Amino acid sequence: MVKFAQVKGFLFDLDGVIANTSVYHAKAWHQLADELGVTWTEDLGNQLKGVGRMDSLNLILKYGGKENDYTEDEKIKYAEEKNDNYLKLLDTLDKSEILPGMEDFIKDLAAHHYLISLASSSKNSPLVLEKLGLAQYFDEKVDPATLKHGKPDPEIYTRAAEVLNLKPEECIGLEDASAGVTSINGSGAISVGIGDPKVLHEADINFNDTSEVTLDNIKKEMDKKKVLDD
Repeated sequence: MVKFAQVKGFLFDLDGVIANTSVYHAKAWHQLADELGVTWTEDLGNQLKGVGRMDSLNLILKYGGKENDYTEDEKIKYAEEKNDNYLKLLDTLDKSEILPGMEDFIKDLAAHHYLISLASSSKNSPLVLEKLGLAQYFDEKVDPATLKHGKPDPEIYTRAAEVLNLKPEECIGLEDASAGVTSINGSGAISVGIGDPKVLHEADINFNDTSEVTLDNIKKEMDKKKVLDD
């Protein structure tokens, strides 16, 4: 692991890290699962965290044993339907949905001149950042439509560093899902897992919730890891 002083950029997932939009995604997917006759469970919802739209739809169909029941065109139609439902739910989104401590953390990063990019699988992430009043703090955003692979593949985090003209090794990525942590690790960036450390045990650094995520706390954890590595 690099030293804290060598870190130049931060790469953010959106849903479940910056804001509670994961709740809106879950509601929209739940609506579609009901329509498709697939029983919604907490386990299924957890599998979809951090996963792109078409990959999520395929997971739902596989979960219900319906992976061979629809053509690609039909799948695209259902994915668009889910997105329409999601956008309707987003109408009420505002700054109150920002997770505890994250607005202050993002502002602190900007004040200390760190570069910041968004590594979200959601095509609606620019709209969400605008509604949250945080768009101005993000130097770059990865367009998920340009990616060949979804999380847990490292492509999105490799690209999130590249758009900042940085090496992944110079960056810290923040995730709340195991697929996202795997993606960060595969890129070579330092991974910060936010949530149950038993679920996110592959993360380089773990915090139980967003309120614990500060520059000082990240530095302390990196210093501890450095001592252990040495």
